[in-house]
Amino acid sequence: MKQMHLAAHFPGVNSTTVWADPRSRSQIDFTSFEHLARTAERGKFDFFFLAEGLRLREHNGRIHDLDVVGRPESLTVLNALAAVTERLGLAATVNATFNEPYELARRLATLDHLSEGRAAWNVVTSSDAFTGENFRRGGYLDRADRYTRAAEFVSTARELWDSWTPDGTSRPFAHSGQHFEISGEFTVPRPPQGHPVVIQAGDSDEGREFAASTADVVFTRHGTLEAGRAFYADVKARLATYGRQPADLKIMPGVTVVLGGTDEEAQRNAAAIRRQQVSPQNAILALEQVWGRDLSSYDPDGPLPSVDPDPGSSLVQGRVRVADPLAVAARWRELSEAKGLSIRQTVIESTARQSFIGSPETVAAELEKFVADDAADGFILVPHLTPGGLDDFVDLVVPLLQERGSFRSEYAGSTLRSHLGLTEPVWKG
Repeated sequence: MKQMHLAAHFPGVNSTTVWADPRSRSQIDFTSFEHLARTAERGKFDFFFLAEGLRLREHNGRIHDLDVVGRPESLTVLNALAAVTERLGLAATVNATFNEPYELARRLATLDHLSEGRAAWNVVTSSDAFTGENFRRGGYLDRADRYTRAAEFVSTARELWDSWTPDGTSRPFAHSGQHFEISGEFTVPRPPQGHPVVIQAGDSDEGREFAASTADVVFTRHGTLEAGRAFYADVKARLATYGRQPADLKIMPGVTVVLGGTDEEAQRNAAAIRRQQVSPQNAILALEQVWGRDLSSYDPDGPLPSVDPDPGSSLVQGRVRVADPLAVAARWRELSEAKGLSIRQTVIESTARQSFIGSPETVAAELEKFVADDAADGFILVPHLTPGGLDDFVDLVVPLLQERGSFRSEYAGSTLRSHLGLTEPVWKG
């Protein structure tokens, strides 16, 4: 049976997290990070995944409600977690637009040494001037250049890691390219994994090509088995162009899981969670993100606006606006009219992430089906509670996967590359 990979996404600044639940705790206190990481390691997960935000998002000139408590810096948190975990991989989201290769390569190599080979870098890009203002670079990078800079950034970081020989000898480095021209001597020995694992998040054609050429793991979203299979086949087919094999890149969509004693109970639990995630206020905020208009006077229990979206709106800043708001609005209107849904009900149905809902037995079988049918190599679980959202999954679903032979019972190795079945990169001296 094909083995699946599992990872844990720390919930926090997003519309998935339910803050009103009495079990919800801080997203900043270290005990929250420690609880989720220890739970993931107890479940033999491949890695623990932290998102990143470089500026608090704004909505109609006000800080977005879900951003008011901010977000700690990922690598700092993961270095602390390295001291309280033993095998769990530690993945940080770090922006390739607003960082420099030498400094970031040092920080990632340091994490890999402190964790004895468990570091990963989720490479993201940004082209918006709003975020750039925090770095005095607003608008300096054309959107078309974001992946070319990211690709050169990763390549340069790998050159720096390879500037030390595997036996611990440092050599001068020099890199000259379109975005970076640097030379000197790297201060950290080659990481235990050779190179930290590289993760990529993105679904555009550029993103898929970047993943095929550069990444070890793809973090993506697909709502159906068919969509997952299409993405999987497309990205895996691109690998041959770069001399890579299908096993060299793991595709792991972000998913939510809702459990219940029966499938019916799980469906009731999922409906209750969705209503908590999409409060009346959040429903209007989600609507405004598509429409690009101030819709605060609308009743969330009333019908969708008859006015069309404003494609050029800057109402929402710091969040990626939908690519085609007119098309999205048309789909929402069709759904609302067909089912007689209010604004809030439409948002609940339209914005739900891919979810596995059911009894532990049902969820285990569905996860296995996605992997067996080549819709995924594994999953990054995005729980709705901080920090106990993985507890039931680890206690109830993981043992079933282990009994069925689709997930490990023990770690076979000590590095993240070994968990993922990735070979150590050949040193390029």
